[in-house]
Amino acid sequence: MSAVSLKNIVKKFGGFTAVHRMSMDIPDGSFVTLLGPSGCGKTTTLRMIAGLIDPTEGDITIKGQRINDVPIHRRNLGLVFQNYALFPHKTIAENVAFGLKYRDISKADAAKKVRDVLELVQLPHVSDRYPKQLSGGQQQRVAIARSLCMRPRIMLFDEPTSALDPEMIAEVLEVIEELAGSGMTMICVTHEMGFARQVADRVIFMDEGE
Repeated sequence: MSAVSLKNIVKKFGGFTAVHRMSMDIPDGSFVTLLGPSGCGKTTTLRMIAGLIDPTEGDITIKGQRINDVPIHRRNLGLVFQNYALFPHKTIAENVAFGLKYRDISKADAAKKVRDVLELVQLPHVSDRYPKQLSGGQQQRVAIARSLCMRPRIMLFDEPTSALDPEMIAEVLEVIEELAGSGMTMICVTHEMGFARQVADRVIFMDEGE
């Protein structure tokens, strides 16, 4: 069974067609990257999978379940944006644990999950700091940890390195590469063609919504 399947997906914004008859199957445990010029439809495709926007036509399924009408918080997906989206007034540990407060989990178990994912992204020492005390690369790794803390079925990355200085890109890509090696299903919109060639199981090139 495919982890994610898109069948004849169309997305229109008024008279503009951003995605035109997109069909693809993403195997469970694979790492797929979407490449293409700005405005080609790759981020729109990712946002439809995430549930941030609805397709105009077609079906999206996750693990065999049609999710077109399933709200974003019920899709159990991890989404990492370009701009970190961390809460500046919360500590790193509080940021990572934010989503857990809506689940039936003890404080001790939540604290362990936070420690585990911060260890995974190589930041076990920053839990008591605030976002402004971290570099851009560290903040993006915290954003990845926050998504992982929710034990998502699939991780979605929307240009996770585009807002970073060049010297910080490598540390974020290293974490994503380690996740890819763990067997987690991941879809990544990126301009890092060398990274896609090195790590991805499959590279999908998009142009003009196709």
